Amino acid sequence: MVRGGVLGLLTVVLSAAGPAWPVAADQPALGWSSPAAIQAGDAPEDLASKASRFEREGRWADIVSACETAARKGALAPELQQRYDLAKIHCDLSRRHNETAYRTQLGKLTESDARRLYAEVLARIASHHVEAPNFARIVSRGMLAMDVAIEEPIFAAQHVMAADAAARGVYREQIARLAAGRTVASQVEAEAFAAWVASIARSTLGVPATVTLLEMASAAMGSLDEYSAFLTTGQLDDLYAQIEGNFVGLGVELKAASDGLLVVHVIPGSPAERAGIRADDHLVGVGGRSIGGLSVDQAAQLLQGAPGSLVTLAVLRGPSPARAVTVRREHVEVPSVEDVRMADAAAGVGYLKISSFQKTTAADLEAALRRLDVAGMRSLVVDLRGNPGGLLSAAVDVADLFLDRGLVVATRGRSPEEDFNYTASRPGTWRMPLVVVIDGESASSSEIFAGAIRDHARGTIVGARSYGKGSIQGIFPLDSAGVGMRLTTAKFYSPNGHPYSGVGVEPHLAVHAVARPVGGVALVGTAAAPGSDPFIETAVDAARRAVPRPATRPQSRATVSR
Repeated sequence: MVRGGVLGLLTVVLSAAGPAWPVAADQPALGWSSPAAIQAGDAPEDLASKASRFEREGRWADIVSACETAARKGALAPELQQRYDLAKIHCDLSRRHNETAYRTQLGKLTESDARRLYAEVLARIASHHVEAPNFARIVSRGMLAMDVAIEEPIFAAQHVMAADAAARGVYREQIARLAAGRTVASQVEAEAFAAWVASIARSTLGVPATVTLLEMASAAMGSLDEYSAFLTTGQLDDLYAQIEGNFVGLGVELKAASDGLLVVHVIPGSPAERAGIRADDHLVGVGGRSIGGLSVDQAAQLLQGAPGSLVTLAVLRGPSPARAVTVRREHVEVPSVEDVRMADAAAGVGYLKISSFQKTTAADLEAALRRLDVAGMRSLVVDLRGNPGGLLSAAVDVADLFLDRGLVVATRGRSPEEDFNYTASRPGTWRMPLVVVIDGESASSSEIFAGAIRDHARGTIVGARSYGKGSIQGIFPLDSAGVGMRLTTAKFYSPNGHPYSGVGVEPHLAVHAVARPVGGVALVGTAAAPGSDPFIETAVDAARRAVPRPATRPQSRATVSR
């Protein structure tokens, strides 16, 4: 399991062409963070100079990591936006063509299949995207993507038959003539243009038309917004695994590090935990091969394998030499509700953390609440820090556990079919005083839940302003190629009609963190003791001071109304 993106909201929408899975996906999640990345607080001039250096060095992933948050908030200068988009093209291309499943699927496609796929991508954009399509921009980015691809070693080695500079010059000359004075204002014109590009790439460079058309389909998705994307076979499978809350792997969350991969979290009961791997360990080798200097996609490929297979990791912990650890790949259940405990037994303050919103979250949460109720819970702290989101239905169901009635979230899109009001409707509701903890990485479904609690005055919000994710994405499988597309279809709003995009949820009680010492978070102007957590301390204090209501057990609607 790779710590990557913020997954978003997900409900099932059925169409004549098959299921679409609308997700309000926040994707700091699908990216990897790098220690070399520029921090969000850098001055614009510094960010531009570092991005230029990274570009000269071909460090595309560092550019994406540096600029991603600002890009998602619409805060990048135009010149930086261009560099960021170019870096995304490089990273996406590398990810696709490093993936064995994608290459296998690509080899099975006919040209007619690829043309139909490209047409389907454009049709979905035209019918479902939250904004009207700009077909000229779509094909322009497709040309740029192919221009990048023919220079990329991994792409050229697999697909370019005539790889010399002269052939590439002929290709570019013919593409320039094709584009000169030509307007692309409709889906039909975009399809015809892509077919011409594919024909030129085949005749001048020997690139199969199927490959070019899929590159242009991927580029089309990347031209729309920060959350729409083309999904390879592997990415689509990973997304479904996240939705279901289970996957085949080792049971660790990882992010990039200069010497390989950093273990962010080890899932309880996972193969990694049984093998003795801990959070903050560094994985510096896989299968006898050093992974320092590899791209994150290449390193991730080495970790993947069939259920029951073994992999030997070189694990570095502190100053000690790396040691070999053999782990069996297994089906791992990912808990969405963690760390269930009494934070203050004397005061009756219960605590739990929701790490993501998936199919089982509402049921898992209700089971945790019953355990805390038996332990004497009189108020509850729900920790959503770092929660990237998940299923829309899960966010609504979780809010419904605490709200008597009323609107939870409203979605609004370009098409009237995207307009929907989600309301509380469960027969039972938990009535204890509630405190919700959020931070700048609480996104998407987390914001729907926190925003509903805030607008209904159902509890106290503690922490820092949330991420500001306010759009819903639909996941559309493209069955002919075993790939898919994540497409922004709507935006969502709080019960009081407030937008979330670029705004987020504002806490009632702000906790300002300036540093992350080992084991804790330091407040501005304070010296927090090692191991202390001012966010939770503030939340528990608020929960203690909350006036207990007569009952914490679920009550029927009839009982509540009486």
